[in-house]
Amino acid sequence: MSASRLLLVCWAALATLSVCTVVLSQVGATWLLSIAILLVAVGKAWLITDGFMEMRHAPRLWRRLMVSWALVLAAVVGLTLLSIG
Repeated sequence: MSASRLLLVCWAALATLSVCTVVLSQVGATWLLSIAILLVAVGKAWLITDGFMEMRHAPRLWRRLMVSWALVLAAVVGLTLLSIG
C-alpha cells in the first residue's frame, strides 16, 4: 500500500473513531460507556502513532512508550471518573 493511500485510510479510521466517541457520549453517562470512550481514545492514539507518526517501523521501545502513554492517560482518567462517581 502506498504512503498516501495509507494516510487516507488512517484519516478515514480516525474520523470514524471520532464520530464513534461523539455517538457514545450522546447515549448517556454510564461507567461502561466511559470505558468504551477511553478505549476508543486509546485506539485513536495507536492509530496516530503507527499511521501518522509512522512509528510502525521504529524500535519497539519507542512504539511501546508512545502507546503506553495513551494507556496511562486513559487509566488516570478512568480512575478519576471512578473516584468521582
